[in-house]
Amino acid sequence: MTTITTPPDTSLDTVAQLAAQLRVDAIRSSTSAGSGHPTSSMSAADLLAVLVARHLRYDWDDPSADTNDHLIFSKGHASPLLYAVFKAVGVVTDEELMHDYRRFGQRLQGHPTPALPWVDVATGSLGQGLPDGVGVALAGKYLDKKPYRIWVLCGDSELAEGSIWEAFDKASYYRLSNLTVIVDVNRLGQRGETELGWNLDAYAARAEAFGARVLTIDGHDLTAIDQALTTATDSTDADGRPTVILAKTVKGKGFSEVEDRPGWHGKPFPADMAERAIAELGGPRHLTIRGPRRPAGRGTDGRAPAAAGDKARPSYELGAKVATRKAYGDALVALGARDPRVVALDGEVNNSTYAFEFARAFPDRYFEMFIAEQQMIAAATGLAARGYRPFASTFAAFLTRAYDFIRMGSISGVDVRLVGSHAGLEIGADGPSQMGLEDIAMIRAVHGSTVLYPADATSTVALTNAMATNPGISYLRTTRGAYPVLYPDGEPFPIGGSKVLRESDHDHVVLIGAGVTLHACLAAADNLAEAGITARVIDAYSVKPIDGTTLAAAATATGGRIVVAEDHHPEGGLGCAVIDSLVADGISDLHITHLAVRDMPGSGSGAELLAWAGIDANHIAAAARHLVTSG
Repeated sequence: MTTITTPPDTSLDTVAQLAAQLRVDAIRSSTSAGSGHPTSSMSAADLLAVLVARHLRYDWDDPSADTNDHLIFSKGHASPLLYAVFKAVGVVTDEELMHDYRRFGQRLQGHPTPALPWVDVATGSLGQGLPDGVGVALAGKYLDKKPYRIWVLCGDSELAEGSIWEAFDKASYYRLSNLTVIVDVNRLGQRGETELGWNLDAYAARAEAFGARVLTIDGHDLTAIDQALTTATDSTDADGRPTVILAKTVKGKGFSEVEDRPGWHGKPFPADMAERAIAELGGPRHLTIRGPRRPAGRGTDGRAPAAAGDKARPSYELGAKVATRKAYGDALVALGARDPRVVALDGEVNNSTYAFEFARAFPDRYFEMFIAEQQMIAAATGLAARGYRPFASTFAAFLTRAYDFIRMGSISGVDVRLVGSHAGLEIGADGPSQMGLEDIAMIRAVHGSTVLYPADATSTVALTNAMATNPGISYLRTTRGAYPVLYPDGEPFPIGGSKVLRESDHDHVVLIGAGVTLHACLAAADNLAEAGITARVIDAYSVKPIDGTTLAAAATATGGRIVVAEDHHPEGGLGCAVIDSLVADGISDLHITHLAVRDMPGSGSGAELLAWAGIDANHIAAAARHLVTSG
């Protein structure tokens, strides 16, 4: 093995050898694995060789160093190139590259994930790496206040994704001159030519219209690449703008049999072709080349203070009517005063979600994402990757458009807290476009997620606090209307728990609700008591994980007679969570009535709509009477 210890001015002749090595290793690893994207890697090899050898300031022995630059492969399918880079800097061995890539149980997965310590966020779902990078850049400029840069490699195909343009827009709005986007314009996508092909002028006009400084280069001219990257690092010339480098490249560059030829996307070369390609590229190389490092200790650390003040936990009088969305805003302000890592984002509805309270109290830790929910979740992901505790809020219905970002956040292993307000029919006259009726199912399906649905202000405060240190994707569902406070100040609400509000030794039926339907269950229990029917009432505030022990005990005590009421579509919500838990516990004697929103709603008052859907107190009581009398 030839090892080269590199100063910051590694010669471009050496860089050319590195670029050839990256291409060869991308071919070798994908052919060995029997799958992968060698041609997409080969087009960007020159770009990465110059970047890694001469511009990326990174201590490869200490990937957590807070002055390290950040390299994000938004075109995550070019993982053979990224892993070849990791080999070239000496953190991945040639044996691992050749024998572990895309293999079961190994860390060199088909698309990059933070299973590797040099990867900030999972990519591969196109249009996500750049938006995530905006979040990292926000942290660098406004919170960490460190001089590190964020370098994002994008493919040209993913520039058809709207999320890319949300990212450009917010990068410009927040003047993220610490962000450089390198676009590998190789003309060919999966099935043929991309939307704009090699029309760099069109790409440039669009990026400039979104406020970026644009540099257009030949992506295989090492001198031009080096000059562009040097210019990108000059933030004074950028006037606060992010930099976009549009690099015209050739897919499959370096192997004449496939250069600029469609039909080779996502296909490894057969062994004989790989042999010819490697020979054409000059054979295998084993250079170890590391670029410059940034000295530690520069700048200030926004996370350094142990506390940022103090504010008492909000408390409310029993019986007082308080909207849970308002309690969320109160709780977030108190939490932000105790923990300087807490940050908030919103999608231009903070006067409805009550995130405006945090924005007013801590403007330096609040990021307005406007009507760009995808970018909101992505920015939260990037902030979480930097060690912050983001809370991102909007209407529950509008989180649906950002679902892929939520899903990818789980793959990234980040801790992100989502808050969806104005959930369900309860919002009333605005109609179905504003009603979150799928949100519980959506978030329940995310791996490792937590779903919380408080019924009053006290539980909302407790659960907001619990979310701050909860791992994974957490979701808090809040209600528009004001409802009575049910619990005293300081009542504990552990994640995975529940509350039994009515209980006796001779309960006939169980009523299970969460949020707005819990209040309906309590009213139904009063109604049933007048008829001599005793109902146990459970507040299932933790929908995932759900309190299986309490559910099982209630089912056993009542002969399996259960009414579940939810302001949500029947698929995947509270009812499904209850049934899944009971079935998993082997309880077979069940008589369950599941009340949910089964038709398409329209406008009306909240009370009218809850009655129309059959989830108000009268319908809950009627369902319970039927179970008791028919049993």
